Amino acid sequence: MSDVPANPATPPCAELHLHIEGTLEPDLVFALAERNGIELPDRDIAGLRSRYAFTDLQSFLDLYYENMAVLRTPADFAEMTRAYLTRARAAGVRHAEIMFDPQAHLARGVPLATSVEGIASVLRASEAEFGISTGLIAAFLRDRPATEALEVLEDLLAMDAPIIGIGLDSAEVGNPPSGFTAVYDRARRAGLHLVAHAGEEGPPSYIADALDDLGVERIDHGIRCLDDPALVARLAAEQIPLTVCPLSNVRLRAVPSLVEHPLRRLLEAGVVVTINSDDPAYFGGYVDDNLHAVREVHKLTDDELAALAANSFRASFLDGDRRDALLAEVEAWRTSAPPALGAN
Repeated sequence: MSDVPANPATPPCAELHLHIEGTLEPDLVFALAERNGIELPDRDIAGLRSRYAFTDLQSFLDLYYENMAVLRTPADFAEMTRAYLTRARAAGVRHAEIMFDPQAHLARGVPLATSVEGIASVLRASEAEFGISTGLIAAFLRDRPATEALEVLEDLLAMDAPIIGIGLDSAEVGNPPSGFTAVYDRARRAGLHLVAHAGEEGPPSYIADALDDLGVERIDHGIRCLDDPALVARLAAEQIPLTVCPLSNVRLRAVPSLVEHPLRRLLEAGVVVTINSDDPAYFGGYVDDNLHAVREVHKLTDDELAALAANSFRASFLDGDRRDALLAEVEAWRTSAPPALGAN
């Protein structure tokens, strides 16, 4: 097990909205480029970091796909995954449901088995080595044809890939969930869990469509639900979790600032909110950084921070025994935590 201690200022938690390719830090981008003989557009790490001022989701995606070109071999995917789990353990993550983008690698000529096996080889030992149980989710690109997504899903099933579910990500505006009903129907028949990005930049109707047309069990992002009070009431009544990513929302300008982030409004409406990092190498923070930031800006008490952590385990796809054990860890943290910033 890693000897990096968990940060006691934040509770143990699950990370449910994490793109493994979004954990590719600039130093690892350059290391993998050198290993694979790839010439990068930027001369050095400082030059690359200077391009991390995003104006919207698409400006981020352009760099995100450019950087993942350094991922060529199973060893590359394994090294990236190991780096994330090392950092996640330091953040207090005890369970992670990790998304990867198989189509983005296939489009570069990287075989499906390369990305799957590279990531899975590290996840198989994650609980023993890092104390983090894991699940792998294949996220499909909503700005590519749904027929392609279905073909990739069939290939994943045929190879018995160790995935627990599917998701839907990439450019949201103009790409509603309803186009992917056949993909989700197939995944449901295969016994997979179902999640989807909706309501980050897209309208609240995309959230409703993801629930009604795709039958998802939780919504990734979902902050635009507040534009539709009836939808907010539905999310609260049905206890449908939102995997919210505060620092990501600010960096991609989905919200103007962390002060104006709707986290507090969502909690007051009774919505099940979890805190996550999304693509932490790009958005300035891992899950503990997100928890620290919202705690300070929104003056969250230890009890509120513990409630967010408990939400993350309850919203996960963990089995009952593991979930109960981790919820007990949250309660132990709550009763022994140092005073939270802003707490009375």
